[in-house]
Amino acid sequence: MPRFTPTLLAFTLALAACTTARSADALPRYDLVIRNGVVYDGSGSPPQRVDVAVRDGRIVELLHAGKAAHAGKEIDAGGKAVAPGFINVLSWATESLIVDGRGVSDTKQGVTLEIFGEGWSMGPVNERMKADALKQQADIRYDIPWTTLGGYLEHLQQRGVTPNVASFIGTATVRIHELGEDDVKPTPEQLSRMQDVVRQAMREGALGVGSSLIYPPGRFAETDELIALAKAAAESGGGYISHMRSEADRLLEGIDEVVAIARATGQHAEIYHLKAAGEKNWPK
Repeated sequence: MPRFTPTLLAFTLALAACTTARSADALPRYDLVIRNGVVYDGSGSPPQRVDVAVRDGRIVELLHAGKAAHAGKEIDAGGKAVAPGFINVLSWATESLIVDGRGVSDTKQGVTLEIFGEGWSMGPVNERMKADALKQQADIRYDIPWTTLGGYLEHLQQRGVTPNVASFIGTATVRIHELGEDDVKPTPEQLSRMQDVVRQAMREGALGVGSSLIYPPGRFAETDELIALAKAAAESGGGYISHMRSEADRLLEGIDEVVAIARATGQHAEIYHLKAAGEKNWPK
């Protein structure tokens, strides 16, 4: 049986330590690894039992479960679902985020992006619109220092919000800004100014235009007006979203209008807010 002298034993231990150190140094380094979760990656693929590696605030790799890695912090998901942040595509947190930017009710459900602008948007606003909005405030009260949609989004950012935010510009808001709330048809000059309002919002980061055609004054807009506004957004690649003009006895006509606007602009269009099957007045 071999005998180890103290010197040989020390050399052996030192060699083993160096080998271990080299092996550890070869491991990838991450800021965070989320282990033991079931990952739903958002692609529609079946869930995977993999670990999620994060560096500099971004997911950089999916690791085979249990794979060794250096991490500044590890979280044991304990078999829970792990998924990318959810998008609230029809958010009305426009006012609540002004008062409490944490957005706790959505944040705790995994929502990381709030998208506004279904028919109405928080800008642009003129002095008359500001005065009306201040009068209508109830439990949630706030000042309105902005005049444009971009100004509102910057106001949220400066106050500090947890979720990411984005917005369409509401066709009802554009109409009120130029025409008020009456059932009137814009003149060519007024419609041109309305298009310019949309173009400015697009320069400020709007995603496109959004309509809500069941409620006044949004329902007063005729199809040619909506096409003109959607075309102004399409110049910058903006799309069109719509809470359609009818969800019941004129459902097909409502869909036809959305399709016609999409074809006229060459951009994508999405239908929001269809009623669930079985609701009252759902066509049979």
